[in-house]
Amino acid sequence: MHIDEAVMLTQDRLAQEGSTMGELLGHFRSSTSRILIGDPEWERILKCAGHLPITMGALPFGFELPLQSRRPEADFGVSLASGTAAAAFFEQRRRRNRSDGVARAITKLFGQMDEEDSSLREIAGRKLMLEYDIGSAKESERLMPGMFLRPGERPILGACGQVNDVVAVVDALVSCVGWKLKNAERKHVEGVYLAQPEDTRMDSFGIFPSRSRSIRLAVMGFKSRRDLGSYLGNLGWPGRFQSVESVIARFSERVNIVRTGVNVDVSEHGVGPTLGLTLIVKQRYTKDSRYWLDGLTDWDPFLNALGQEDIVMSGKLAALADWVSKPKTLFGKSGQFILLRGIHHIKLVISDDQFKEAKAYVFLVLSAAVAT
Repeated sequence: MHIDEAVMLTQDRLAQEGSTMGELLGHFRSSTSRILIGDPEWERILKCAGHLPITMGALPFGFELPLQSRRPEADFGVSLASGTAAAAFFEQRRRRNRSDGVARAITKLFGQMDEEDSSLREIAGRKLMLEYDIGSAKESERLMPGMFLRPGERPILGACGQVNDVVAVVDALVSCVGWKLKNAERKHVEGVYLAQPEDTRMDSFGIFPSRSRSIRLAVMGFKSRRDLGSYLGNLGWPGRFQSVESVIARFSERVNIVRTGVNVDVSEHGVGPTLGLTLIVKQRYTKDSRYWLDGLTDWDPFLNALGQEDIVMSGKLAALADWVSKPKTLFGKSGQFILLRGIHHIKLVISDDQFKEAKAYVFLVLSAAVAT
């Protein structure tokens, strides 16, 4: 069965199980460690998920877990695609309430994807990711989720003359929330791409409408510390590269680093000082049919390396290792589902020239396309 058909089948079946993502998440409380997400924190996530349709469970969803924090808190992430039941839900929400900023932004972005010969669709496909600040924000700051696009259909590679693709994706993102891309922002976004060396890729684009205005760009695939240092120098990144290099060097002594990636925040003033660092121990390709599948021990070497860092809570690391599990069969009112759980990536955050945060991004994937 084609993946799109599997998603549609899963959506139809989930609609028979309930109405909201909050109801769906309720089934996973017993299998989610309270060391990672405490009961009060889980209730806040359920409250947020209660405003989202259960059909969003047919695409990957999950949590951002701060491993340096003593509090068992998390942010919540979901995916949706244009032309699906979840997209129709937000279109109906927009019609009922024109002041609904989330529904308005999603429908405007999907409108661009659904246009005939859409360049945005040719680059990023039809999928959008939302990140809700739950544990990391006050109630008043949770009005709008972060919004992310990935160029999975037409990869944006360094030194391949795709600056127009970069600007097209950024312009679509900022315009859907009512921003107009400023000339200075455009210049700095272009600079982030133009400085990329060969064999790197622009992995994702993000905005956070409820935070200070910036555009987050993720660049993956650096082969060496030298390549990364040269890149950040060419960008005019205002931090000290020695602080980044020391983190990479420590981890390289403990585990085999295949490639390195960075997240940078771009504003009209240039590249911001905070840097997200992704140390890749297993190369992933979005088009790979086994993209979401990890071996049960694939992450152990990196988690062991991370455990030697003073800022990381050891209890959370142990619970995180247990998150990765074999595909599991679940039984609902409508029949069987297969559940996958795993770690997508772990980001190390460098700010004020220090390693201050370690964030694990974990996922769940449900499918009703059960082989017989």
